Amino acid sequence: MRHTRRLRWAAIPIAASLALVLAGCSQDQLHGYLPGFVKGEQDVTTMTSRVAGLWVTSWIVLLVVGIIVWGLIIWAVVVYRRRKGQTGLPVQLRYNMPIEIFYTIVPFILIIGFFAFTAKDQDAIEKPYAHPDLKVTVYGKQWAWDWDYTSDNVYDPGIQAQPASNAAQGPTHGNVVEDELPTLYLPVNEKIDITLKSRDVIHSFWVPAFLYKKDVIPGHVNHMYVTPTRIGTYKGDCAELCGEYHSAMLFRVKVVSQADYKAHIAELKAQGFTGSLGDDENRNQNLPGNGTDSGFTNNGTD
Repeated sequence: MRHTRRLRWAAIPIAASLALVLAGCSQDQLHGYLPGFVKGEQDVTTMTSRVAGLWVTSWIVLLVVGIIVWGLIIWAVVVYRRRKGQTGLPVQLRYNMPIEIFYTIVPFILIIGFFAFTAKDQDAIEKPYAHPDLKVTVYGKQWAWDWDYTSDNVYDPGIQAQPASNAAQGPTHGNVVEDELPTLYLPVNEKIDITLKSRDVIHSFWVPAFLYKKDVIPGHVNHMYVTPTRIGTYKGDCAELCGEYHSAMLFRVKVVSQADYKAHIAELKAQGFTGSLGDDENRNQNLPGNGTDSGFTNNGTD
């Protein structure tokens, strides 16, 4: 009875604290401080809430497990501490089958649960569009990006971030000229299939506000499937260390109206950027799987 009362009095303040903390959460806290969420505004893409929900729920479960573990540790330290006048070792317990089953089954259930929810969300996020509204090919290169607007038969070559030397160069992102960053234009509320390719080494296409990134691997084609739902300009980075000027491999994604998107495509055509840069610009031309001769032969005599 005495132990039961102790547990009850310990549980009451913990539950009250949790209720108070959760009730006072801001929008940023409810979304796990993830980027891209603005109170009262549309999600950045159709998948950001799904990703945020998986992230926040996982941390809540882990926090509850942590509180229980910390509570049990503190309870054991307080209740079973050595009292004044006690000598020797306390009674030793072993082969407690109920406890051993508990700490074997509970972690197994947690692992299965995390796997199931992760697999469910991943399947939805990675599901290809049967009929995409727009196809874009993104080429990562040291140390910039090329955009191929495949559906519109135009392209936009990019250069790495340029250092800002004076204010006359326009808006800056840190110490680089923001207006000169490679900028990918995407129409709002359109299903977009983004093909990811590398011209040289491994890169990673990351738009933090999309809560989505994927590696760009030489000799291998990856895809991202995204439907942007909020007009705006979003920062992008290469998230894979790719060489000396990796930090300058910045870009932007502009989600615009359909009219603004068509205007940008028309501007690229007027500049002569018609057709496709394609794989011919890749630095590695002898990678396995691209249909070229690797340069090595084996006639059975070596």
